[in-house]
Amino acid sequence: MNKSLLIIEDNPGIRMSLQDEFESQGYRVMLADNGASGLSLAQELEPDLIILDIMLPGMDGYEILKKLRSRGDLPPVIMLTVKNKEIDKVLGLELGADDYVTKPFSVMELSARVKTILRRTESSGKEPGISHIGNTTVDFQRYEAIKNGKRIDYTPLELHILQVMVKHRGKVLTRDQLLEQVWGKENTVVSLRTIDSHVASIRKKLEDNPSSPVHIMNIRGVGYKLTDPA
Repeated sequence: MNKSLLIIEDNPGIRMSLQDEFESQGYRVMLADNGASGLSLAQELEPDLIILDIMLPGMDGYEILKKLRSRGDLPPVIMLTVKNKEIDKVLGLELGADDYVTKPFSVMELSARVKTILRRTESSGKEPGISHIGNTTVDFQRYEAIKNGKRIDYTPLELHILQVMVKHRGKVLTRDQLLEQVWGKENTVVSLRTIDSHVASIRKKLEDNPSSPVHIMNIRGVGYKLTDPA
């Protein structure tokens, strides 16, 4: 079955051009022109990926993303906005967005981002499903993490970063390698500082003492390493 996209965008010109482009590529495209209807469609139709404008009437993209993630809805999300400040990008990513595209943008670039994320989503299902990191058990298939018998909420993006680290456990991953493996070679938006922000968030949830980590080690000037099991 063809992949489904939900485009939540209030600009009719952008909305229609994206619909034409993605339908020509074989995607099933659904549209919403405001926040409330976009949230409703996202929850009802469960698309494979959401392209989400931030500046929407009634309910902005940040609020939609927050509500989706708080309910446990896990479709990948690409944020679409005119904003171009690093803090805006970090906020969207920290709320659980998978990528961030700034207007004006190239439709070809956005299409490449969509393909990268969908490939990543498919490949994650082929990786080992369950990993143990200290006193935390992570089920990457179910997007669940249990620490000392208690469920810990990671965003889908945090879990994907952690999955990449697990795949290379015991080896040092540079920030550039993490960028490429998580966001793809086409990435021009996510910065090395954003990687550090996500790793810091993962540490807070994974480590008993984040200020003195024993699982995710910072290799100064290089990147990060997930230690081997004790």
